[in-house]
Amino acid sequence: MTSQPWLIVGLGNPGEQYAQTRHNVGHQVIDVLARRAGTSLVRHRSRTHMADIRLGVLPGGNPGPRVIIAKSDSYMNTSGGPISALAKFLGVGPDQLLVIHDELDLPPHQMRLKLGGGEGGHNGLKSLSQHFGTKDYHRLRMGIGRPPGRQDAADFVLAPLPVRERPDWEVFYEEAADVVEEVVTVGFSEAQQRLHSRT
Repeated sequence: MTSQPWLIVGLGNPGEQYAQTRHNVGHQVIDVLARRAGTSLVRHRSRTHMADIRLGVLPGGNPGPRVIIAKSDSYMNTSGGPISALAKFLGVGPDQLLVIHDELDLPPHQMRLKLGGGEGGHNGLKSLSQHFGTKDYHRLRMGIGRPPGRQDAADFVLAPLPVRERPDWEVFYEEAADVVEEVVTVGFSEAQQRLHSRT
């Protein structure tokens, strides 16, 4: 087991106008994790907002391991620069990076854990891969589904979620936070097996 802390990153766009969009599900999960830890994210010189927390509970009731939760202050397609700068500052390699992002290729409210692979046209993942020099980092893929009819995918992910659907999305964010806690307390492979066996 590495002594490096996990760096947990939620992808999204900054600004209130994007907060309730499908593209910002990663940001929402980071907010849940911060709330559970009883803390707030603080600005870091890497152009991120981050918090150094203990996450989850280990067997025996001890506090979970130290992790860093973070969001980039830049827009999605340039988020790799700030996130890689934060990782370098912390001394955290891509093997201890978990990225939470929206996923068009999964049905709404379905999740999958994945190590490496392609970016599927996701500009945030492309930026991260470019700046880290590898695609071999961990991802929590949060399903948002495909746009209806002939709606453009960019318009779909940036459109505000319908108000009537938001309570269901709030539940989804909490479930995703549970999965993140499993990753850091029982390990990625075990958490992946548990998640995929129940969905």
